[in-house]
Amino acid sequence: MKTFDASLSWERGAQAFTDQRYSRAHTWTFDGGLSVPASSSPLSVPLPMSDAAAVDPEEALVAAASSCHMLFFLSLAAARSLVVDSYRDDATGFLGSDELGRLAMTRIVLRPRIAFAGGPPDAAVLAALHHEAHARCYIASSLRGEVVVEGEG
Repeated sequence: MKTFDASLSWERGAQAFTDQRYSRAHTWTFDGGLSVPASSSPLSVPLPMSDAAAVDPEEALVAAASSCHMLFFLSLAAARSLVVDSYRDDATGFLGSDELGRLAMTRIVLRPRIAFAGGPPDAAVLAALHHEAHARCYIASSLRGEVVVEGEG
């Protein structure tokens, strides 16, 4: 089994706490040394207790699913001698109620736009690449909500 680590740091400082008006801003630090400002979403906890400029956990989850799919897609395309010049995705996560009425990320929609050197493969090959990338993406496999690829191109 492989492990992946992230460190999180938050400090109350001089803020009151029990009034629920404390800052939710914190820092994620990853094994390569990168530190990322993080916070609750202003949609969940209003400003100024949230930091709109920071990454929130919901955005991070959507980005992780998108990144995982892309990384497998690129590897699969390279294995088939398809040269990808660029890959862009405007992914969206949908927070809603699950089957038990709890808040959950119920759906993530990926919208990849891929440019291939020499033109794209036919639609069937492209669909197969996305299908296999999705099947291999362990982030998507870890989620209970649906992960959908739209546009496949």
